[in-house]
Amino acid sequence: MKAKFCLLIAGALLALTAFSYGQVGTDVKKAGEDTGKETKKAAVKTGHATKKAAEKTGEATETAAKDTGKATETAAKDTGKATEKAADKTGAATETAAKKTGHGVKKGTKAVGHGVKKSAKKTEDVVK
Repeated sequence: MKAKFCLLIAGALLALTAFSYGQVGTDVKKAGEDTGKETKKAAVKTGHATKKAAEKTGEATETAAKDTGKATETAAKDTGKATEKAADKTGAATETAAKKTGHGVKKGTKAVGHGVKKSAKKTEDVVK
């Protein structure tokens, strides 16, 4: 009787163990499925966030390009104005220098002419 009782207890324990392993297997399978669903949701949300970030980056790049274009245009206009002013000043300075040079040449010519005239008179006196 003792042996039957031991066999009965062993059988019950074996059945309980088999049921427990079956239950653990089901729980692990359900947890795996839940993890898969949550991973898919996270991937979809990440995809949406990445798309939004890309759109905002594109918009920011476009705005920066427009701002850079405007700044370049303004700089070009300012450079053109500065170049024009410099050219005007250079022209005025060249004109002034030319007048002074002409005046100097005129004075020099007059002085040379006076010297030649004086020399001619001396030569004439010596010849007499």
